Amino acid sequence: MTKFTITRRTALTGLAAAPLASLASTPVLAQAAQQGPQIPRISRFGVGNFEVTTLLVGSRTVEEPQGIFGMNVSAEEFSSVSATAHIPIGKAQFFFHPTLVNTGSELILFDTGLNGASIAQAVEMAGYSADAVTHVVLTHMHGDHIGGLMTDGAETFSNAAYITGQVEFDHWSGTDNERFASNVAPLAEKMSFIGDEASIAPGITSVASFGHTPGHMAYRLESDGQQLLIFADLANHYVWSLAYPDWEVRFDMDKQAAAATRRRVLGMLATDNIPFIGYHMPFPGVGYVETRGDGFHYVPHSYQLLL
Repeated sequence: MTKFTITRRTALTGLAAAPLASLASTPVLAQAAQQGPQIPRISRFGVGNFEVTTLLVGSRTVEEPQGIFGMNVSAEEFSSVSATAHIPIGKAQFFFHPTLVNTGSELILFDTGLNGASIAQAVEMAGYSADAVTHVVLTHMHGDHIGGLMTDGAETFSNAAYITGQVEFDHWSGTDNERFASNVAPLAEKMSFIGDEASIAPGITSVASFGHTPGHMAYRLESDGQQLLIFADLANHYVWSLAYPDWEVRFDMDKQAAAATRRRVLGMLATDNIPFIGYHMPFPGVGYVETRGDGFHYVPHSYQLLL
């Protein structure tokens, strides 16, 4: 009879082989289906005594982004900047972020996204009903900001007052823009029209930031010693627009004025260390600005406003 001695090595080898043998004799189960990329829809944080919620109401991929950003720079420069930032040059991802601000006495919605159904759903996901919104503030009147004002021909936010810039309204009312005619014009009698440095509620002030559109507005929040700027479409990409403010953007109606406004406002944010919400920034759309060389650098929000 052959003598078999168990050593530490043979014991470990046997233990390692046992699971493999078990797997070999077990029927292979079907793999779980991949679910695809997923982005959160709601992000909430505090600015002093205000509760601020960014709402992701849409996201889409666009091809050939240099047809939109950096139109006045060479393909080589665009490619080099993109490579340094670790982003592809052939595609870009767009995000759409309306913002809810609960002041404790008002529930204020800044911009309304692409359509009424999406913004109403996002507001509900944030814990409110559309009827609870007391004010709707329009930063400007491009379609992705006014698209949710109406749902099937009726007001999406039927209990809300509407606020927008006088210059912006006057410009679009002199055009034949179909979206303005269907979504904004019917609400004109319920609208309040403002200029620069107007108070729309205690602690919330308009900041003229013309260029992207003739009357584009940002809004500064101030509460209990904290500040934040909702800057809408001041800069539409964290690299190709914010970091390089002089790069031309196709959607800027006055490209020279838009570049000058970017430099002025971004410089103020960097100097004063004020966070911002950008309508098209990566979710949750919140970040900070640093100066870098002749331009700027985007620092995404992590947890600062959660504390």
